[in-house]
Amino acid sequence: MTPGVPREAPAADPRARARLRRWLTVGLTDNTGRHPGPGAARPEKTHSWWRVMCLTGVDYFSTLGYQPAIAALAAGLLSPVATIILVLVTLAGALPVYRRVARESFRGEGSIAMLERLLPWWGGKLVVLVLLGFAATDFMITITLSAADATAHAIENPFAPSWFEGQQVIITLVLIAALAVVFLRGFKEAINIAVVLVAVFLLLNAVVIVVSLTHVAENPLVIDDWWSALTASHGNPLVMVGIALIAFPKLALGLSGFETGVAVMPQITGSPGDEQSYPKKRIQGARRLLTTAALIMSAFLITSSVVTTLLIPQAAFQAGGPANGRALAYLAHEYLGEVFGTVYDISTIAILWFAGASAMAGLLNLVPRYLPRYGMAPHWAGLVRPLVLVFTTIAVIITLWFGANVDAQAGAYATGVLVLITSASVAVTLSAVRKKQRAAAVGFAVVSVVFLYTTIANIIERPDGVRIAALFIIGIIVVSIISRVQRSFQLRATSVTLDPAAVDFVLTDADEYDSIRIIANEPDDGSRREYSQKIAEERRDSGIPQRSPVIFLEVYQSDSSDFEEDLVVRGETAHGYRILRVTSGNIPNTIATVLLEIRDITGVVPNIYFEWTEGSPISNMFKYLVTGTGEVAPVTREVLRRAERDRRHRPEVHVS
Repeated sequence: MTPGVPREAPAADPRARARLRRWLTVGLTDNTGRHPGPGAARPEKTHSWWRVMCLTGVDYFSTLGYQPAIAALAAGLLSPVATIILVLVTLAGALPVYRRVARESFRGEGSIAMLERLLPWWGGKLVVLVLLGFAATDFMITITLSAADATAHAIENPFAPSWFEGQQVIITLVLIAALAVVFLRGFKEAINIAVVLVAVFLLLNAVVIVVSLTHVAENPLVIDDWWSALTASHGNPLVMVGIALIAFPKLALGLSGFETGVAVMPQITGSPGDEQSYPKKRIQGARRLLTTAALIMSAFLITSSVVTTLLIPQAAFQAGGPANGRALAYLAHEYLGEVFGTVYDISTIAILWFAGASAMAGLLNLVPRYLPRYGMAPHWAGLVRPLVLVFTTIAVIITLWFGANVDAQAGAYATGVLVLITSASVAVTLSAVRKKQRAAAVGFAVVSVVFLYTTIANIIERPDGVRIAALFIIGIIVVSIISRVQRSFQLRATSVTLDPAAVDFVLTDADEYDSIRIIANEPDDGSRREYSQKIAEERRDSGIPQRSPVIFLEVYQSDSSDFEEDLVVRGETAHGYRILRVTSGNIPNTIATVLLEIRDITGVVPNIYFEWTEGSPISNMFKYLVTGTGEVAPVTREVLRRAERDRRHRPEVHVS
């Protein structure tokens, strides 16, 4: 080393960077086709409906870890009454709604996809983006709230180390990081893990509830004391029901899990004879899953609310109290001893932590299913590992924001859950109306009104959920707009198919004339005069030889909000002219795609001829972004330039 010359820092190992990039982007391709997420692809192995129920159950059933305490905090002595109302709404409202969603959205798209189909063009896309914001709120808060409640159970355990006290944020962050590690390594055998966790957790809860009910039966005075306090505070039964109805929105956490239940439908084993267009056995399995889970949860919710209300002092449910966020754990330690209570705590911690896994799987299923297909996310948004890092970062921010407090996050969680259920209710109502099923439409409309009231009441009472959802919605929309603009010049076709007549047109010109000349024509009345005038103008203005054959290319406009689509090019003859016709939501990108496909089929680089579009370039730019039209010629050339860097192999664009 030369004296006085500072030593240069060693350059980063390019091989290490390459390995990191490969690890993060495993599965990334240059295809711009559909990326429906891990839940949409046909799984290598499917499972019985009851096993898949356990996968959704780590989210749904795990709410027993904190739901009784939240109900007691929200409704006080009226907790059993409010819980019965929750169960009635579950069985008579949410369950019928999602049984229909399972029938009409059986590929795992959920109720969001139903609304997407029922609301066309940009309106449907905007609704999806907003609902994705609420879904992100639901699933992200599931991760952070479940981890925070798992931490609360760990800290409250009498055998926990003393240094756990006051470290709830750190412990919660460690649990979230552990969850991220699971997904970064690859999420396998999730159903097997879920089956064990759910079986153990429900068994331990059943033991706690049965022992607690036995204690109530042996000490009937607790019932008399509860009833005396209840009548003294609230008067007659009608007043009690009214107050319980007012408290009901705060108990909405007990409705979580339905959207996840329909999202995992592709994992359910169907029948070999099932048709892809309507897999009857798989749908039956999903409906059985939803019904069984709802009945099990309803039984546990009612019995747990009864024993926790009768046996736990109301003061213990308050913030900082020993039963806050862990009512059944409190009873487990109180009546079954510290050893059993610790076993219960461990099972609760495990299932609450794995409830975050269920939510993470939901996010990894939803985001790649919609945003890349809309052109509203980069390609890496369809990959697991980068998304896991993004979601983990968001979960860390939320945990720090709320200080890992379970009660503080309950409102945001309930908002996400209720908005998704409300949207599902609206979706099935619209579906019933469209199919002219009057009785079903009226019934689902009533359910929609109930959930709409509950959602609004929850938002008014606890606006944190809307604030968080608004941040997600704004973030998703901003990212979507930026991504759509950045990807606007990409080839968008998932596939291109030329029918036999179209192939014959282009091969004939390539073989006989060694050239392919295509005239872009905006479809009008389809008359002979339209085509004769168009070809005369192009031969005059663009210098096409009189004897040179030409083929017209027409793009018929469809939904311009679709970013990716399968293109089918039809060859037709009208008035003696050869015409290639294709339907698409975007004209310039479709023309570029068809030209490249013709080049690849024939081995001849085609020429295409346009005429200039009237109007301001700025207004045409916005027309292109929104409607897929605008100034077609220059945009077509730019798409071709980006898709094919070698000018020798790039189709020529002529404008006159």
